[in-house]
Amino acid sequence: MAIRGNLSEASLADVLQLLALGQKTGCLSIARDGSFGAIHFADGRIVHASIVNRRDRLGDRLVRLGAVAADELARLSAQLGPQGDRDLAKALLDDARVDRDLLVQVYRTQVEEAVYHLFGWPQGTFTFESDGELAADAPLFSISADSLLLEGARRVDEWSLIEKKIPSFDLIFEVDTARLNAREVPLSPEQERILPLLDGTHDVHDVLERSGLSEFDAGTAIYGLLAAGYAQRAGRSAARLQPPPESRVAEHRNLGVAFYRTGMLDEATREFRRVLELRDSDGISRFHIGLVHARRSEWADAVATFERGAQEPDAPSAVFHNLAFCLEQLGRHADATRALDEAVHRAGGMPDPRLALSRATSLLAAGDLAGAEAQLAEARTLWGSRQPSAAWFHAAGLAAAVGGDAARAAALLEEGLAVYPHAVPLHNNLAAVQERRGSYELAARTLEHALLEDANCAHLHKNLGDYLYRAQRYDEAFDAFTRVVRLAPLHGPDVHLKLGNTHYRRGALDEAHAAWEQALALDPDNRIVKANLSALPKQHVAETNAVERPDAPSPDGELHDDDPIEIFVVDTHDGSAALSARDARRVTRA
Repeated sequence: MAIRGNLSEASLADVLQLLALGQKTGCLSIARDGSFGAIHFADGRIVHASIVNRRDRLGDRLVRLGAVAADELARLSAQLGPQGDRDLAKALLDDARVDRDLLVQVYRTQVEEAVYHLFGWPQGTFTFESDGELAADAPLFSISADSLLLEGARRVDEWSLIEKKIPSFDLIFEVDTARLNAREVPLSPEQERILPLLDGTHDVHDVLERSGLSEFDAGTAIYGLLAAGYAQRAGRSAARLQPPPESRVAEHRNLGVAFYRTGMLDEATREFRRVLELRDSDGISRFHIGLVHARRSEWADAVATFERGAQEPDAPSAVFHNLAFCLEQLGRHADATRALDEAVHRAGGMPDPRLALSRATSLLAAGDLAGAEAQLAEARTLWGSRQPSAAWFHAAGLAAAVGGDAARAAALLEEGLAVYPHAVPLHNNLAAVQERRGSYELAARTLEHALLEDANCAHLHKNLGDYLYRAQRYDEAFDAFTRVVRLAPLHGPDVHLKLGNTHYRRGALDEAHAAWEQALALDPDNRIVKANLSALPKQHVAETNAVERPDAPSPDGELHDDDPIEIFVVDTHDGSAALSARDARRVTRA
């Protein structure tokens, strides 16, 4: 369940304390005037923090300390692709390139500096999204949020003074040599380090870069020199007013990725389009625009965007993978298969379990149960010691249920929920399996638990309403079906049929007539709805003839009033909760 708010109403310190006390696991994202930061929590403790487009990166710090050679770092970064500092740290440890204690110390300092910097944002918006995978992925270290609050508050107070003398990092300062030589007090180590850089040519950006100091330490050192009269302002760096194109491209791209990851799709699209205006060949930006179209179910636009990206000679496997998914949504299954084949080819010697999972779901949709089971087994093998994704458990449970093995389906879904307790599609499908095994009360409790995770999922309300209707708890069922109509008016004729039935039982004939008319509009051939409408004016007709009975067969031979829970394959683009299963399977990153 997401937590959203504004820093003007709840300070970052309050938010950190809330997440720590709740022992939350997930990512806290903060956005302000084109800047973006993130703090990751595992069981209420901080395990990572970063700020988009900050100059100081983990690799830069390690190179300055001599812990890793610049060429080695460049080679490793090229292998990893556009990854963050956390991925770089783990890669360095896996290759035993850096002493672990030194790496953890540098990485921890960088995380602390990022959190302290975010304390200085009095305005902005924040969003917290739960993520169970963070807890499963052992962090390099963890920090108590309380331990950072006092230091963060102190720095905020001091920085408010520093900003009065250093309002911008494009300012240039120079030393007053005469006054400096006449001083009677020693300089701090930080002031000694930056003194040679205050020569009237380097702006504060350069001072930070060349000295290796954090923004706070460098700012404190310069403030002290200015306050003592040992340095004065010499001008402003004109080069900073118009950054080079590469810097602008990277800035917009990084902001776009950050906005996308927190669901701010309009802002993300704006940044990615700015990148393409500067550089039309930027594959990462075009790829993410395709992802935005896919998340909005704009399938034709998504296909066109991914096909444009696929024309690049070095287009990665992820482009073809997502192209295949979008082609499937348009019913172009043969084209989707070819795109998926190309994705496998591009993956080369690094097989991706998500590709095997995609093949499995395609085969399952085509009715090839044996082939789907084989691909699911291959996908789980490729994950190795790691837990499969929530989407794998979703597909594996569905395959077992389609094959008639409800016990194995329940076991797979329960196993998935043990790893991904907030995955609403797994809750939904487990309830379906429980219902089909005759465990009606257990299915209802599972649905009620899922609704605590996402009260805006129409599928859950529909399935719970079906159970309550069968149990003749009509008032509660009516409330559930009403929520379905409010969330998804075109969800299905069965909802309006049962709403009409409930109205009829209450004697509200006009409302019953309106509900059945809506059901007929969604399903013009539904003979039960037609029978109800034709019988409605005949007040002498018995209610059981006007309203379908539990034993009255529908045209397809199934029982409308006693159907099992209807949504077994969750439509993953109907509501935010349902996105997790299919997006985790298909929406991969470049």
